Amino acid sequence: MSFVIQDVLVRDDPAGDRLPLVFDSPHSGVLYPADFGFVCPFSLLRQAEDTYVDELFAAVPEKGGTLLAALFPRSYVDVNRALDDIEPELIDGVWPWPLRPSEKSIAGMGLIRRLCRPGVPMYDGPLSVAHVAERIERYYRPYHEQLARLLDDLHRSHGRVFHVNCHSMPTLGVPGGPDAVDFVLGDRDGTTCGPDFTRLVADVLRGMGYRVRINDPYKGVELVRRYSNPARGIHSLQLEIHRGLYMNEDTLERNAGFEALRADLGVLIDTIADRCLLPSAAAAE
Repeated sequence: MSFVIQDVLVRDDPAGDRLPLVFDSPHSGVLYPADFGFVCPFSLLRQAEDTYVDELFAAVPEKGGTLLAALFPRSYVDVNRALDDIEPELIDGVWPWPLRPSEKSIAGMGLIRRLCRPGVPMYDGPLSVAHVAERIERYYRPYHEQLARLLDDLHRSHGRVFHVNCHSMPTLGVPGGPDAVDFVLGDRDGTTCGPDFTRLVADVLRGMGYRVRINDPYKGVELVRRYSNPARGIHSLQLEIHRGLYMNEDTLERNAGFEALRADLGVLIDTIADRCLLPSAAAAE
């Protein structure tokens, strides 16, 4: 069963009983709003996408979990950034709320991107206050409201909930070399989920032959920070997948590894789903 907010998000629910399990893909959207107004090459702009990540986890509802995916691109407004992570110079006018630009924002990669990539401007000038506010109200808030409601409802009914925040990453290290990486798991140095949940995911992936790092270099950002509370049984883990495992990083075309990776992720989903079926105390260990 699917719930859709047009051009904003799709939520796929299990047909039967819901497990306390949510996967979300906030950066796989490819519906570019007509008012985007970017001036950079579209081929470069698309490099910001987590292309196909939602498809890699399409089996989540079959396993009893809920899958939430954004339909709009992160380059338009990034739901994995804080609302105040905006450079004042990006806005034409006075923003009516306090701003706290992070290092990401100062580098042009904040809530609203100023740069397509380093040295390549996204726009030919600043954006109006009204336009930035519209992006937030139309796209950002509904995604956060949907995720927060999901986690809250499942926690209320089960006493715990496991959340996997899904992303893709460019090549890290030399492919095939000793420093190559296939997955990076981020729990913000153990603050967004119990250590056993991070260890479970890492062990399953390593058992299938993948190379896994934890919190290096990606620790997790807004979506795992804002909603997690391990002490209350709300566990959020960011998962980054090396794009080269399943697609050509330049053309964004699926490669021969796509279906094999999707099958392996199905095993991971099964394992996490089994953990959700354990009694509350055992699942939290």
